[in-house]
Amino acid sequence: MDTLKPVEGGDIVELMADLSRRARKAARRLATATTAEKEAALHAMAARIRARAGDILAANREDVAQAHAKGQTAAFLDRLTLDPKRIEDIASAVDSIASLPDPVGRVLTTFERPNGLLIERVATPLGVVGVIFESRPNVTADAGALCLKAGNAAILRTGSDSFQTSLAIAQAMGEGLAEAGLPADAVRLVPTKDRAAVGAMLAGLDGNVDVIVPRGGKSLVARVQEEARVPVFAHLEGICHVFVHAAADLAMAERIVLNAKMRRTGICGAAETLLVDRACAGTHLKPLVTVLLDAGCAVRGDAATQAVDGRVALATEEDWRTEYLDAVISVRVVDGLEAAIDHIETYGSHHTDSIVTEDTAAAERFLAEVDSAIVLHNASTQFADGGEFGFGAEIGIATGRMHARGPVGVEQLTSFKYRIRGAGQTRP
Repeated sequence: MDTLKPVEGGDIVELMADLSRRARKAARRLATATTAEKEAALHAMAARIRARAGDILAANREDVAQAHAKGQTAAFLDRLTLDPKRIEDIASAVDSIASLPDPVGRVLTTFERPNGLLIERVATPLGVVGVIFESRPNVTADAGALCLKAGNAAILRTGSDSFQTSLAIAQAMGEGLAEAGLPADAVRLVPTKDRAAVGAMLAGLDGNVDVIVPRGGKSLVARVQEEARVPVFAHLEGICHVFVHAAADLAMAERIVLNAKMRRTGICGAAETLLVDRACAGTHLKPLVTVLLDAGCAVRGDAATQAVDGRVALATEEDWRTEYLDAVISVRVVDGLEAAIDHIETYGSHHTDSIVTEDTAAAERFLAEVDSAIVLHNASTQFADGGEFGFGAEIGIATGRMHARGPVGVEQLTSFKYRIRGAGQTRP
């Protein structure tokens, strides 16, 4: 197969047009690929990632050296850096996606009309998926593999910091595709760092991109949502809440709140605001605040929260709207379930929200009325993850109300069509 090489300068418009035409052609082939063909291709892709580990690590050393020179943070460097174990994890993830049920061809519903027409709604691929992501090299493999499993071609655009690493991974995946008899153009990395390539993708590449999925920070997602002329699966922010209801078990509430905030503070499912029912604040507020503070979490609270511990800073109006992605949480005492729902509706981002309570009726009302992609009862918001849903890997979390919502796995990377079987019927 042809070798992927970085492209510097030149006509970006023509480069992207050619890439998209190839992807569209590949998507037509993938739409008719059998489950066995896709599984074989995914296993071959994983094998080539393992075989190419030396090349991938060499490319990664280049990216890491450049990131060091730019003064990137330790956390950033950790996300960027690969080692043999992390490469094996990437390959294993591709293998695991091969074992997922094939979402294409599922008969979603069947019904017969009075005139005898038999109608089926059947899952089909979306077509060509554009994925724009920042400097996490594993996304190259995860996104490409998920798209392939769902019968889609993928055009991948990585951030400049992981460019060489992602290019090497994409090269290995293309080799695996070709070895398995499927088009290498089904998974391609945009071979340029030029930002004009992103604009071309957001414009739709003359109709050759069917959906865009951004994976990255708020500025990236905001740009994609503002400029895209094709549908977008994304969330702008993860302002997630835990509401401790009057009927909450205190020990359970402490476990859930601590996990929701502190298990991993930098993920989109981390809790950013704790709401405590005034009816249980006398017994629950201080222990909840203390467990957070003692775990190293800064607390910004309203006057009632400040009163229980001198270490609490006064929250501002902006705190209720802030996704900290850090060991910081805002805490507010609210007057019952309706006030909690009102707060979430006013300040939330429709991502993930949880209620802790032993009152089934209160829980059911919360689950019904909170308009978020993921709502939980007596569970941590950190379950907002495709793997935890049993989806295998995910390509992101979507908070929109059209098509995919919540974790975007292989099933969400499909659309549907109607198949109608008749016996000579005509319409009067």
